[in-house]
Amino acid sequence: MNLYALLNKRAAAGKPVRVGLIGAGKFGSMFLAQALTTPGMHIAAIADLKRDRAAASLTRVGWKPEQFAASSLADAVARGTTWLTEDSMTMIAGDGIEVIIDATGSPPAGIAHARAAFASGKHVVMVNVEADALVGPMLAREAEKAGVVYSLAYGDQPALIAEMVDWARASGFEVTAAGKGTKYLPIYHGSTPESVWQHYGFSREQVASGELNAQMFNSFIDGTKSAIEMTAVANATGLSAPSDGLLFPPCGVDDLAHVLRPKSHGGVLEGKGKVEVISSLERDGRPVFRDLRWGVYVVFEGATGYVRDCFKQYGLVTDGTGRYTAMYKPYHLIGLELGISVASAALRREPTGVATGFRADAVATAKRDLAAGEVLDGEGGYTVWGKCLPAERSLSEGALPIGLAHGLKLKRAVKAGSVVGWADVATENASGLMAEAIRARRQMEETARTERGTARAAQ
Repeated sequence: MNLYALLNKRAAAGKPVRVGLIGAGKFGSMFLAQALTTPGMHIAAIADLKRDRAAASLTRVGWKPEQFAASSLADAVARGTTWLTEDSMTMIAGDGIEVIIDATGSPPAGIAHARAAFASGKHVVMVNVEADALVGPMLAREAEKAGVVYSLAYGDQPALIAEMVDWARASGFEVTAAGKGTKYLPIYHGSTPESVWQHYGFSREQVASGELNAQMFNSFIDGTKSAIEMTAVANATGLSAPSDGLLFPPCGVDDLAHVLRPKSHGGVLEGKGKVEVISSLERDGRPVFRDLRWGVYVVFEGATGYVRDCFKQYGLVTDGTGRYTAMYKPYHLIGLELGISVASAALRREPTGVATGFRADAVATAKRDLAAGEVLDGEGGYTVWGKCLPAERSLSEGALPIGLAHGLKLKRAVKAGSVVGWADVATENASGLMAEAIRARRQMEETARTERGTARAAQ
């Protein structure tokens, strides 16, 4: 309860937390809107592939031109203004910045930015959950070795879920399930950037604003973003992924404890301790009563009759046995809340969620019959969607992570609904950041196999 006080101390001392932001899209723009009113925080630099786009984003969220007119990072630090650049690596290496935020959405770029920041002794807040789902456990280890913080982004659902899980466990409760809500129907797995807006319900005016990327938003509808986010949650909390992917059961907030309990007790879960995403739509398309489309939840268990009586006495909604109950947060504010992660990393040296193991994976799954020679077009595209599976299964099947399913050519056909494997794609011609990302992921997989083998041998 002291981040605000710590930020004010920094402000009073004339030593604000200096931040470098990479990517001035929707998430980044929302953060920039709040940075104007956050004490003790200075956005020293913003790196974007298009400098003019970053300037337009700043203007749109209320910044004045003189606030981002710095000629260099040194000038920005000296005058308390902001430097705009297209060179993210120069910004990361520069003096004066404490925290780097990657909000690019590109896994290869996120990996490169994080590693450069670690080498420069800077903390990293990874808005780019796509990169975290791909190699988060590896990046967390590298950050620890470098003596810096690597963190999930508060305001995004994975960090909020991790916080709720931590609250429940620190209170002595066993967590049965945790996750988020979304709008889901099985047919959405085949959604494309052409059909996404009719599924999402955005108006023509919203689409015309220019802030909304069709492929990115399609990754929310087709199930990919849910898989990526639940992978991040499982790897950060120790909860496990369902054996054959997320179930997306229709469920409102009053039914969380009833639906999200083990099958043996009348629910839908294979067992306790699972990540799961609930749908705001019934399977026939009707809206769920009191849905949690924009929120997050945790279901937990009362271990004794006394505790279960307390649930009743204090008005908690439980399942029919009184054993399971839930807490939920109905909304998340994405970039508007991101400052919590920045302040926590810089002032407490604590992440707002971080991978502690490789437990789950988001794997590429064919949206339709794919032919040899086709090129995969990544998250939210026309060819594949992401499915959340246990890491053990992903490793044993040689599954291709969704974060690398972009620009790779298929060597053989893949049937609709089948997981795309490493053996199905040509990776030998990958170059630049993509090649580095492939090497990092393969290294993490090999480390995981070695550690699992050692653990089995010790049993």
